[in-house]
Amino acid sequence: MATDPYLSVAALTKYIKKKFDADPHLRDVYVKGELSNVKIHTSGHIYFTLKDQKARMPAVMFSARAKSMKFRPESGMTVLIRGDISVYEASGQYQLYAQSMQPDGIGDYYLAFEQLKEKLNKEGIFNADHKQSLPRFPEKVAVITAQTGAAVRDIITTLKRRYPLAQIVLFPTLVQGQGAVQSIVQSIQQANRTDSDVLIVGRGGGSIEDLWAFNEEAVARAIHDSKIPVISAVGHETDTTIADFVADLRAATPTAAAELAVPSRIELLERVMGQRQIMFRHMTNDLEQRRIRLTQLQNSYPMAYPDRLYRPFIERIERAADALQRETVLTVRRSGDRLTMLSRQLDNRNPSDRIRQAERDLAILGDRLDQRIANVFNQREQQLKSAIRTLDALSPLKIMDRGYAIPFKHGEVVKSVDQLELGDQLSLSLKDGEIKTVIEAIDAKEKERE
Repeated sequence: MATDPYLSVAALTKYIKKKFDADPHLRDVYVKGELSNVKIHTSGHIYFTLKDQKARMPAVMFSARAKSMKFRPESGMTVLIRGDISVYEASGQYQLYAQSMQPDGIGDYYLAFEQLKEKLNKEGIFNADHKQSLPRFPEKVAVITAQTGAAVRDIITTLKRRYPLAQIVLFPTLVQGQGAVQSIVQSIQQANRTDSDVLIVGRGGGSIEDLWAFNEEAVARAIHDSKIPVISAVGHETDTTIADFVADLRAATPTAAAELAVPSRIELLERVMGQRQIMFRHMTNDLEQRRIRLTQLQNSYPMAYPDRLYRPFIERIERAADALQRETVLTVRRSGDRLTMLSRQLDNRNPSDRIRQAERDLAILGDRLDQRIANVFNQREQQLKSAIRTLDALSPLKIMDRGYAIPFKHGEVVKSVDQLELGDQLSLSLKDGEIKTVIEAIDAKEKERE
């Protein structure tokens, strides 16, 4: 049976991949082209297309290689890439696996510098609003640099020479090589936990690689977050780093940074002496003016005849005293007259006289009351006698004296025969006694008509 001549897609792709891998010309290639469709994955892998005017090729740079790059690749950038060519079996296409990448025409350090500078500038970290002013007379100066070298010696010598009153605190720091960025950031943070008044961050000159730690983003943000004013002093006058843009003040050299951090003792002494001379001249002029003014006052009319100043006031006081005395006499006199008048009014209104008068009035009223009561008694006595006579005249006893009797039945006066019946017992009240009787006959008379 004949062997099947057909290959699977995977087998063919794998065969082609082995051909690529076995070709020594494809194992280490140098390619120049323009970046397109650059995508940086969250894992750190960089996927892009490398092209020129006539062709294009997919490419990838894994994160392990991408970490060593000093710049950020962007579309449209012309680069020089070293890598190898192989086939990506899943898509069946060949692609370039980049091992290193650098910009064409400019160094990768310069490109990384410009990219970070542009990024921080957009964030506003370089703005003057974030800059702090330096203290005029700092008491403590913190220095962040290498413990040995010309830079630290220049800074300390300059500080002691210019302003020996300031205390110098050195924070030994790695300023180049591996671990320099972390060391610089830690020193800045440590200095901010002290009571330092100003902070000098820098180092001596060197190549761009030596100074690169001061172009890292972490150092720039540490300087920006510093609560202490920072003076950047990195390299020589022609060297410029990201730290110089972020710092509150840039110094061309470490020596210049020390000069900017503290005032000059000699200049201060000269200024004090100058101010002293100016003050002396001002005081001399002022004393001379005051002396002239004093002489003028002493020779003036009031000072020459001082008694004439208070003479009018003496006359006014004497006149006021006379007027006061006259007014006092008049007041006393008017008060005496007033007192006399009030005494007379009080005598006229003496309560003893009023009491005596009231007693007289009371005696008169008592006599009148007694007379009135006697008259009332007399009137009532006459009225009583008249009533007695009238009552005596109308008394039934008078009638009974003439031989009449009053019949009573059960204690009630009998006024008509209609009240009586045969056999009723009656009581007859006479003038001098009472008798009992029984009715044996009733002789009723006819009533007369009115």
